[in-house]
Amino acid sequence: MIHRRSIALAAASLAAFPLRAQPAWPARPIRLVVPFAPGGTTDVVGRILAERLAARLGQPVVVENRAGAGATIGAQQVARAEPDGHALLVSSSTSHGVSPALYPTIGYDPLADFTHVAMIARSPSVLLVNPASPVRTLGDFAAAARAAGEVRFAVAGIGTSSHLAGVRLAMALGVRTESIPYRGAGPALTDLIGGVVPAMLDSLPSAGPHVRAGALRALAVSGAERAPAFPDLPTLREGGLDVVSYAWFGISGPAGLPPPVTARLAAAIRSVLHDPATRARLEELGGAPPDTTPESYTAFIRDELASFAPLVRAAGLRPQ
Repeated sequence: MIHRRSIALAAASLAAFPLRAQPAWPARPIRLVVPFAPGGTTDVVGRILAERLAARLGQPVVVENRAGAGATIGAQQVARAEPDGHALLVSSSTSHGVSPALYPTIGYDPLADFTHVAMIARSPSVLLVNPASPVRTLGDFAAAARAAGEVRFAVAGIGTSSHLAGVRLAMALGVRTESIPYRGAGPALTDLIGGVVPAMLDSLPSAGPHVRAGALRALAVSGAERAPAFPDLPTLREGGLDVVSYAWFGISGPAGLPPPVTARLAAAIRSVLHDPATRARLEELGGAPPDTTPESYTAFIRDELASFAPLVRAAGLRPQ
């Protein structure tokens, strides 16, 4: 009898003080941190997603550029944010692949300090020169580099995926590399168009419009296959250089993101990526959107962390 009475009293207490329901999400605009300057690939991909996510989530998704230190400044901000789903990061092969291997201290654990939600794009790099350059083909580029014993590249920051693609290319050519770092692809592309720097490797989403407009000359792509958006461009492998390199981009939040928020966000991202217009837009830019889950994106990042560390050590890269 006492046991039944206790149960009854407990039930009455729960009725008097009901459990608080989870607050609706999103309750206000979402901040999407892009850890690079405006105009680069990460920024382009982030803005494509932000516009379409806003329509599905019923709140604005505001892009906030926080560049610097190999994408670690922006990543730190999101890692330290309240895990309520209102601060997200465009995570990438730089912030969650190369920089953890490059910098002695980055201020976050790329796995433990984040809830990784989905990959949104993967894109090869494209080898670029100014249209006024006498270098017109990949063969010309290789010959000039070997004659000089080095290649000089603008890079969107030390340790970015395009930087490592340049390191791989120099190794394949058997020459030294001189990297000219910028705070993002946008400023680097501006100087390449202006003839300030001689060459650059950049991801297709940010470089593609400049190539189509004739402001830059593309020589080759770093993918395993030709890019559908630029079918006439050979791969580096076709030119006899065993280099395959991709940049990748995804959405991550702080560690401890509530499972219902993660699930709804992942579903909204899948809906965006399955939209034919969005898919065509990303493929036009050279970034084919994969279909991933929070679990598979987390596992992918774990694998990438393991693969980038030996390359950074072999290249002797140091943060600048």
